Amino acid sequence: MLETIRNAWKTPELRKRIIFTLVCLVIFRFGSVIPVPFIDKTALASVLEGYQDTILGFFNMMSGGAFEQANIFALSIQPYINASIIMQLLSVAIPALERMVKEGGEEGRKKLAALTRYATLVIGLLQGFAYYMILKNGGALKMSTGLGSFWIGLVIIVTFTAGSAFIMWLGEQITANGIGNGISIILFASIISRIPTIINTVVNLMMSGAMNWLWVIALVVGLIALIGFIVFVTDAERRIPVSYAKKMVGRKMYGGRSTNLPIKVNMSGVMPIIFASSIATFPATIAAFFPQPAAGSFWYNVQTYVFSPQSATYAVIYLLLIVLFSYFYAAIQFNPVEIANNLKSNGGFIPGFRPGRPTSDFISKVMNKITLFGAVFLGIIAVIPILIGVFVPGGQSLALGGTSLLIVVGVAQETVKQMEQQLMMRNYKGFLE
Repeated sequence: MLETIRNAWKTPELRKRIIFTLVCLVIFRFGSVIPVPFIDKTALASVLEGYQDTILGFFNMMSGGAFEQANIFALSIQPYINASIIMQLLSVAIPALERMVKEGGEEGRKKLAALTRYATLVIGLLQGFAYYMILKNGGALKMSTGLGSFWIGLVIIVTFTAGSAFIMWLGEQITANGIGNGISIILFASIISRIPTIINTVVNLMMSGAMNWLWVIALVVGLIALIGFIVFVTDAERRIPVSYAKKMVGRKMYGGRSTNLPIKVNMSGVMPIIFASSIATFPATIAAFFPQPAAGSFWYNVQTYVFSPQSATYAVIYLLLIVLFSYFYAAIQFNPVEIANNLKSNGGFIPGFRPGRPTSDFISKVMNKITLFGAVFLGIIAVIPILIGVFVPGGQSLALGGTSLLIVVGVAQETVKQMEQQLMMRNYKGFLE
C-alpha cells in the first residue's frame, strides 16, 4: 500500500490529483471549525449533553465533531447520504425511475444525480430547521424572541443548508479531479479527525487512573485484529462457476469459455448498520425532547433497560435490525431472476443447473447464505463498541464505532485500489504484483 502511494506521488498526473484532494480536505476541515453566528457556545454544550445516545450522536461522529460545535459544516454530508439512499430506494420502487437509470445510460445517471442534489437541498433545509429548533428550545441562541429571532433563525438554517450543499459540491469536485469517491473521502476525513480526541481521552483516563496501560494495549491489539477481520471479509466473495455454450457463427466458433459469478460476502457495505442505528436510536431521540422521567418509573426503566445503548436489550434489537436490513438491502441490489435471465440470453449456464428458474433458485439460495454470514459480520462489528462501553473502564467516553471503522477501512481500500488501477495503466508495479 505504501509502495502504491509512493509510486502514485511520482506520477505527475496522479500527484496533481492527490494534491487537489488534500487541498479540498483542508478546505473542508477549515469549514468544520467555523462557527455559525448567533449561537451561545456555553449553552450549546449543555443542550447537546443529553443527546449523545441518540441519532444526533451518530450525526456528530459523521461530521467529525462539527455537529456538537454548531459549525457551518455541522450537517456534513448527512443530507446527501440520506438523499442518495432515498433515491436508490425510489429507483427500485418506482418503475419510471428504474427505466430512467437502466435504459437512459449516462444521461439517465445524470438525471438521477440532479434529482439527488435537489433532494439534498430539501433534506438539508429540514435538518437545518430541526437543529435550529433544538438550539432555540434549549436556549442556545443569543436572541430567541421578537422579529430579530426570525432573521437569526433564517441565517442559521440557510448557513447549515449551504454548508451541506458546499460539501456535496466539494465531494463531486474530488470525484472528478481528485482521487477516489469524493463523498467517501470527505466522510473518511471526518471520522479520522476524531482520532486526536480519542487519544486525548485515553491519556486523560490513564492519568486519572480510570484505565491502566494493560487495557490500552488490549484495545490497540483488538483494534488491529478487527481491522484485519474487516479487510478479510470485505474482500471475501463466493464465486459461482459459469460456463458458456459453444456456437458457430459463420466459420468461427464462439463461446465455450468458463468464468464465474462473484457474490460479495458483505455486498450491502455499511448501509444496514446506518439504517439499524437510525431506527434503534429513534426512541432515545424522541425521549430526549421530553423531560427526564422520575427514577424507578415505568418510562425510566424502559429508557434505561430497553433503549439505552448500554443495555443488552438494545444490543439484541440492534443485531436483529442489522440482519433484517442486510437481507433487505441485498434483495434491492441483487436480483437472481434478472441474473439468471441474462445468463440464459447470453448462452451461459451454471454447471449442474438448468437455465431459467432452477438457476435463479440456486443463486437465491447461495445469496441467502452469504447474506446471513455478512449480516453476522456486520452485527459483530456493530456490537463490539457496545461491549467496550460496558466492560472497558471509561469505554463509554472513547466514541468508538463499528460504523466508522467499516467506513475508514472500506474507503482506504477503495482509494488504494483506484491508485493501483491508475498505476497499472501507466505500467507501474503496484502491490498486486
